Amino acid sequence: MSRAFVKDDAPGRVLVPARPPLPEHAENLVTPAGLAALEAEEAALRTEMDALLADATGDAPQRLAVVREELAEVEARRACAVVVAPPDPPDDVVRVGATVTLVQDDGPLTVRITGVDEADPLEGRIAFTAPLAAAVLGLRVGDVATAEVGGAPRRVRIDAVTYAP
Repeated sequence: MSRAFVKDDAPGRVLVPARPPLPEHAENLVTPAGLAALEAEEAALRTEMDALLADATGDAPQRLAVVREELAEVEARRACAVVVAPPDPPDDVVRVGATVTLVQDDGPLTVRITGVDEADPLEGRIAFTAPLAAAVLGLRVGDVATAEVGGAPRRVRIDAVTYAP
């Protein structure tokens, strides 16, 4: 008989999407804004968990299972976070937290190098673990780097490095 016709009150396994992975032996580098975002996410999950514990009706038990898993992952990331503060005074060395303008064959590209949980390539934020970021970390304005991007080597020159306060 099809499972569609079998009554099963037991909550099914809930899939929780994994957070972006950290490479083995890599520190969890984050910007101050990234740490604040992790703390805010943790607080929001705790608030949601409290509300779900108070109302165990409907799909609350399944959602509670998801929230517990998400909370455990956020707590683990926050616990191992290493905050990289902007240099004081600012300089032109590329570090986590830098906004970097790169010159390449098809024009300029500006990205902000962040922690893995902060990264959003569509918003111009790339993780320090991304090949392009890894290729330019530690370099200065005027330096040239080659990174494997999309399966092909891409040569870039660092044109500007800035840090938000």
